[in-house]
Amino acid sequence: MLSKVAAAAAGRSMEAYQRIPSDHSTTLAHENEKKDSQQKKRVRAPSDKPPFTLATLKKAIPAHCFHRSLVRSLAYLAYDLSVCSALFYIAKTYIPILPSPLNYVAWPLYWFIQGAFMTGIWVIGHECGHRAFSEYAWVDNTVGLTLHSALMTPFFAWKYSHRRHHSNTGSLSHDEVYLPRLEDSIPWYSKHLNNPVGRVIRIVSMLFLAFPLYLLFNASSQKHDRFANHYDPYSPIFTDRERLQVVISDAGIFAALYVFYSVSKAHGFAWFFCTYLAPLLVVFALFIIITYLHHTNPTLPHYDNSEWEWFRGALSTIDLDFGWLNRVLHHVTNTHICHHLISTIPHYHALEATEAIKPILGDYYQIDSTPIHKMLYRAAKECIYAEPDQDSEDQ
Repeated sequence: MLSKVAAAAAGRSMEAYQRIPSDHSTTLAHENEKKDSQQKKRVRAPSDKPPFTLATLKKAIPAHCFHRSLVRSLAYLAYDLSVCSALFYIAKTYIPILPSPLNYVAWPLYWFIQGAFMTGIWVIGHECGHRAFSEYAWVDNTVGLTLHSALMTPFFAWKYSHRRHHSNTGSLSHDEVYLPRLEDSIPWYSKHLNNPVGRVIRIVSMLFLAFPLYLLFNASSQKHDRFANHYDPYSPIFTDRERLQVVISDAGIFAALYVFYSVSKAHGFAWFFCTYLAPLLVVFALFIIITYLHHTNPTLPHYDNSEWEWFRGALSTIDLDFGWLNRVLHHVTNTHICHHLISTIPHYHALEATEAIKPILGDYYQIDSTPIHKMLYRAAKECIYAEPDQDSEDQ
């Protein structure tokens, strides 16, 4: 049974439906399709032009939410670094002396918890890229470069490509990441992976490989007339004004790699892997989970060139409820719509700002509280390709 997703807004809406096997009766097929269609219509995110403006939303947000406090931002960073340092000390001191099999349980538990808090640090670096850390550009750039380099992310290169994602969210032609494929561009092997085992393989591969592949080969992004990646300052991703800072990003990555090499040489690769590299892989996985699910959901619209505009595109995303992880990840999960509308609001005000605009957003506010593993599997099963909305006269 092949699942498909129709991606559109005001003419291109994400709508999942399934082919009914030929051995089912025609009547049953029509009844199931009608029922499924009615259900999807109820959960779709609105795709019409919003009856409110960005200015209206900004007026609803308390003025203090726009203030970026350097002291407060540093305090959150210091807290995250302290927790990570304490976890590192506990792991390197006590886990090696635990009897088997307790040590085999303790290491994965450490990897996940440490990786979650390291992802919180990555989120703070992400805020630096949006100028949401402080009022000073040089502070944001310095802190962001340091944090992201330690987490193997080229800060300035990612900053500029991510900025273009924010400028083109929901556009089938110009968005930077998680572009839905069109039906005629689905690779030949997709149908062979469209089964439970294939979906699990795709999900696991995506979690640990998607971010490096995006940085190295611009995977899941726009196609360019020549090779593009996030390390080449002359990559078509960047403008002439941005190339020097891409070089600085590369220098930060090389500096981090040298530190990693030195530590591995001094303590052994196995020790370095267990204490740092494994949690870093968790950071990559959590980053992909968050960003993928923010932009890949059967309810979300995408737009072609004739219908896309920035405001509608910024609303074509969804908040996620990760429970206790929301706090660890500085609410990057459940304030994403507000973040796309006003990306300079710091994380410690984002939740309040989100609550302030929800009454105005109405049905344009979407949140998914489905368990993470179910969200991932549903997206892999239903979000296959994009096609024009069959229920609209628009194109």
